[in-house]
Amino acid sequence: MEQLDRYDLKILAQLQGDGRLTNNELSELIALSPSQCSRRRARLEAEGFIHGYRAVLDRGRLGLDLMVVIAVTLATHNRDNAKRFATLIADLPEVLECYALTGEMDYHLKVVTPDLAGLSRFVNDVLLPHDSVQHVKTSIVLATLKDFQGLPVHQRKRA
Repeated sequence: MEQLDRYDLKILAQLQGDGRLTNNELSELIALSPSQCSRRRARLEAEGFIHGYRAVLDRGRLGLDLMVVIAVTLATHNRDNAKRFATLIADLPEVLECYALTGEMDYHLKVVTPDLAGLSRFVNDVLLPHDSVQHVKTSIVLATLKDFQGLPVHQRKRA
Protein backbone atom coordinates (compact mmCIF):
# COMPACT_ATOMS: atom_id res chain seq x y z
CA MET A 1 0.00 0.00 0.00
CA GLU A 2 1.30 3.42 -0.87
CA GLN A 3 1.98 5.65 2.08
CA LEU A 4 -1.09 7.53 3.27
CA ASP A 5 -0.75 10.09 6.02
CA ARG A 6 -3.40 10.99 8.57
CA TYR A 7 -4.83 13.75 6.36
CA ASP A 8 -5.24 11.36 3.43
CA LEU A 9 -7.05 8.91 5.70
CA LYS A 10 -9.28 11.68 7.08
CA ILE A 11 -10.15 12.78 3.54
CA LEU A 12 -11.02 9.20 2.55
CA ALA A 13 -13.16 8.71 5.65
CA GLN A 14 -15.06 11.97 5.12
CA LEU A 15 -15.64 11.35 1.40
CA GLN A 16 -16.98 7.87 2.13
CA GLY A 17 -19.60 9.49 4.31
CA ASP A 18 -20.45 12.21 1.79
CA GLY A 19 -18.86 12.21 -1.65
CA ARG A 20 -20.40 15.60 -2.44
CA LEU A 21 -18.28 17.49 0.09
CA THR A 22 -16.64 20.54 -1.42
CA ASN A 23 -12.98 21.20 -0.74
CA ASN A 24 -14.02 24.08 1.53
CA GLU A 25 -16.28 21.78 3.57
CA LEU A 26 -13.60 19.10 3.67
CA SER A 27 -11.10 21.72 4.81
CA GLU A 28 -13.24 22.62 7.81
CA LEU A 29 -13.74 18.99 8.77
CA ILE A 30 -10.09 17.93 8.72
CA ALA A 31 -8.26 21.21 9.46
CA LEU A 32 -6.36 21.49 6.19
CA SER A 33 -6.54 24.28 3.60
CA PRO A 34 -9.04 23.93 0.72
CA SER A 35 -6.19 23.96 -1.83
CA GLN A 36 -4.41 21.12 0.01
CA CYS A 37 -7.68 19.17 0.17
CA SER A 38 -8.13 19.67 -3.56
CA ARG A 39 -4.61 18.47 -4.38
CA ARG A 40 -4.84 15.50 -2.06
CA ARG A 41 -8.29 14.49 -3.37
CA ALA A 42 -7.01 14.67 -6.96
CA ARG A 43 -3.98 12.54 -6.04
CA LEU A 44 -6.12 9.96 -4.19
CA GLU A 45 -8.36 9.71 -7.27
CA ALA A 46 -5.40 9.46 -9.67
CA GLU A 47 -3.72 6.77 -7.56
CA GLY A 48 -6.91 4.69 -7.48
CA PHE A 49 -7.80 5.00 -3.80
CA ILE A 50 -11.08 6.61 -4.90
CA HIS A 51 -12.77 4.76 -7.76
CA GLY A 52 -15.75 7.07 -8.17
CA TYR A 53 -18.72 8.73 -6.54
CA ARG A 54 -22.34 7.61 -6.55
CA ALA A 55 -25.69 8.25 -4.98
CA VAL A 56 -27.03 5.69 -2.50
CA LEU A 57 -30.56 4.86 -3.63
CA ASP A 58 -33.46 3.61 -1.53
CA ARG A 59 -34.34 0.18 -2.97
CA GLY A 60 -37.75 0.14 -1.25
CA ARG A 61 -38.75 3.44 -2.85
CA LEU A 62 -37.70 1.93 -6.20
CA GLY A 63 -39.97 -1.08 -5.68
CA LEU A 64 -37.15 -3.56 -5.07
CA ASP A 65 -38.56 -4.86 -1.80
CA LEU A 66 -37.07 -8.34 -1.80
CA MET A 67 -33.39 -8.94 -1.14
CA VAL A 68 -32.09 -12.46 -1.53
CA VAL A 69 -28.78 -14.22 -1.02
CA ILE A 70 -28.39 -16.97 -3.60
CA ALA A 71 -25.80 -19.72 -3.38
CA VAL A 72 -24.82 -21.19 -6.74
CA THR A 73 -22.95 -24.39 -7.54
CA LEU A 74 -21.53 -24.76 -11.03
CA ALA A 75 -22.30 -27.77 -13.21
CA THR A 76 -18.62 -28.38 -13.92
CA HIS A 77 -15.53 -26.87 -12.40
CA ASN A 78 -13.37 -25.61 -15.20
CA ARG A 79 -12.22 -22.24 -16.46
CA ASP A 80 -14.65 -22.06 -19.43
CA ASN A 81 -17.68 -22.77 -17.25
CA ALA A 82 -16.59 -20.16 -14.72
CA LYS A 83 -16.20 -17.63 -17.55
CA ARG A 84 -19.70 -18.43 -18.88
CA PHE A 85 -21.14 -17.88 -15.42
CA ALA A 86 -19.22 -14.62 -14.96
CA THR A 87 -20.52 -13.37 -18.32
CA LEU A 88 -24.09 -14.23 -17.29
CA ILE A 89 -23.78 -12.42 -13.95
CA ALA A 90 -22.17 -9.31 -15.46
CA ASP A 91 -25.31 -8.68 -17.55
CA LEU A 92 -27.87 -9.09 -14.74
CA PRO A 93 -28.82 -5.78 -13.07
CA GLU A 94 -30.67 -7.67 -10.30
CA VAL A 95 -27.32 -8.98 -9.06
CA LEU A 96 -25.86 -6.33 -6.76
CA GLU A 97 -22.82 -8.35 -5.74
CA CYS A 98 -21.31 -11.71 -6.59
CA TYR A 99 -18.52 -13.49 -4.78
CA ALA A 100 -16.55 -16.58 -5.79
CA LEU A 101 -16.08 -18.71 -2.70
CA THR A 102 -14.17 -21.58 -1.24
CA GLY A 103 -16.20 -24.35 0.35
CA GLU A 104 -19.44 -26.08 -0.56
CA MET A 105 -20.95 -23.41 -2.81
CA ASP A 106 -19.07 -21.79 -5.67
CA TYR A 107 -20.72 -18.35 -5.63
CA HIS A 108 -22.89 -16.17 -3.42
CA LEU A 109 -25.05 -13.56 -5.12
CA LYS A 110 -26.79 -10.61 -3.48
CA VAL A 111 -29.92 -10.05 -5.56
CA VAL A 112 -32.88 -7.65 -5.44
CA THR A 113 -36.29 -8.20 -7.02
CA PRO A 114 -39.67 -6.51 -6.62
CA ASP A 115 -41.36 -9.57 -5.09
CA LEU A 116 -41.49 -13.37 -4.88
CA ALA A 117 -42.76 -13.65 -8.45
CA GLY A 118 -39.72 -11.66 -9.60
CA LEU A 119 -37.45 -13.95 -7.60
CA SER A 120 -39.12 -17.01 -9.11
CA ARG A 121 -38.61 -15.65 -12.63
CA PHE A 122 -34.99 -14.80 -11.89
CA VAL A 123 -34.16 -18.26 -10.51
CA ASN A 124 -36.29 -20.38 -12.87
CA ASP A 125 -35.91 -18.41 -16.11
CA VAL A 126 -32.39 -17.00 -15.79
CA LEU A 127 -30.16 -18.93 -13.40
CA LEU A 128 -31.33 -22.55 -13.57
CA PRO A 129 -31.58 -22.82 -17.38
CA HIS A 130 -28.02 -21.54 -17.83
CA ASP A 131 -25.69 -24.35 -18.84
CA SER A 132 -23.04 -23.35 -16.30
CA VAL A 133 -25.36 -23.73 -13.28
CA GLN A 134 -26.06 -27.01 -11.50
CA HIS A 135 -27.67 -25.99 -8.21
CA VAL A 136 -29.21 -22.85 -6.72
CA LYS A 137 -30.15 -22.26 -3.07
CA THR A 138 -32.03 -19.08 -2.15
CA SER A 139 -32.27 -17.36 1.22
CA ILE A 140 -34.60 -14.39 1.59
CA VAL A 141 -33.25 -11.55 3.73
CA LEU A 142 -35.70 -10.90 6.58
CA ALA A 143 -33.89 -7.92 8.07
CA THR A 144 -30.69 -5.98 7.47
CA LEU A 145 -28.75 -5.65 10.71
CA LYS A 146 -25.90 -3.74 9.13
CA ASP A 147 -25.53 -2.42 5.61
CA PHE A 148 -22.29 -1.36 3.97
CA GLN A 149 -21.33 2.07 5.25
CA GLY A 150 -17.79 2.24 3.94
CA LEU A 151 -14.42 0.65 4.48
CA PRO A 152 -12.71 0.94 7.88
CA VAL A 153 -10.31 3.80 7.16
CA HIS A 154 -7.87 4.38 9.98
CA GLN A 155 -4.22 5.12 10.49
CA ARG A 156 -2.05 2.04 10.75
CA LYS A 157 0.20 1.89 13.79
CA ARG A 158 3.89 2.02 13.06
CA ALA A 159 6.14 -0.65 14.50
